[in-house]
Amino acid sequence: MKTAWTRRSFLQSAALATATVITIAACGGNNQSSSGGSGQPVEVTLVSYAVTQAAYEQIIPKFAAQWKEKTGQEVRFNQSYGGSGSQTRAVIDGLEADVVALALESDINQIEKAGLIQPGWQQRVPNNGIITNSVVALVTQEGNPKGIKDWIDLTKPGVRIVTANPKTSGGARWNFLGAWGSVTQTGGTEEQALQFTTDIYKNVPILAKDARESTDVFTKGQADVLLNYENELILAQQKGEKVDYAIPPVNINIQGPVAVVDTYTDKHGTRKVSEAFVQFLFTPEAQAEFAKVGFRPALPEGVDPQLLAPFPKIQTWFTVADLGGWAKVQPEFFGDGGWFDKVQQAVAGR
Repeated sequence: MKTAWTRRSFLQSAALATATVITIAACGGNNQSSSGGSGQPVEVTLVSYAVTQAAYEQIIPKFAAQWKEKTGQEVRFNQSYGGSGSQTRAVIDGLEADVVALALESDINQIEKAGLIQPGWQQRVPNNGIITNSVVALVTQEGNPKGIKDWIDLTKPGVRIVTANPKTSGGARWNFLGAWGSVTQTGGTEEQALQFTTDIYKNVPILAKDARESTDVFTKGQADVLLNYENELILAQQKGEKVDYAIPPVNINIQGPVAVVDTYTDKHGTRKVSEAFVQFLFTPEAQAEFAKVGFRPALPEGVDPQLLAPFPKIQTWFTVADLGGWAKVQPEFFGDGGWFDKVQQAVAGR
């Protein structure tokens, strides 16, 4: 029997987006070696964003078993989960991750700019480093009293929307780009996209600071719609929580990237096992585990079709690359004087 998606349970899930937790996959010593054979155990530190934890709890033991069988060496994982932006800053500030799996390619690019990842990390792994996909979902109050089904419904008079500020929230950037691209990727102009997103953000009374604050506003009944990731809602449903949401048929592919952190793998002597782990994430076995917790597999070939059946089909699916890539999108949309600032100026009537 499903329980209501209560304020408490919803907030507990959202809190994971900002709270970093360190867990140890296995007990043991600190000796590190990337060589094969029956040498000392090797330790790998994985730093990721919060909602991936359920998948990695299944993926890591599978990889460890394969690595042990192949090399005779035990591999142990230190794991850190939290908000993607805070995890990015933590690695730059000294959290010695061997592997980072974050919510935005631009987060990994920041670690690259800090000199910890060598340029061209996307080309050194399959699928340009993307291991998971998701889309923007429109979460509604129980029963969807405002009849929210698509982006256009967010412009209706009297609809109260809650989303975070894309200046401070990575997830909010996906929300904004999803709304924008629903116009430009279906034949509309940038001017039309500006007007459309302005109409949407006129219905956003207050821009929250982050996902946690957005969720708090929504669960208090102070908004009719919350913009969120599809995978988070599927995971909530799997935990027995009742969630009402709609998936717009024109949507952005929310791509989750992974990379080896060169500086730290070389320092720890863990390059061989770290690279093998990253490669494992692209296998059907690992992709299936991501699908089981609500992510759309980035490489669905070989994944059980029954795991793919629950995902609604997307009519038009576009990516950040279709909008010019993160190097262009970040300053053009979210930099000073960018499209988001223009929307805010229009909303304020300036």
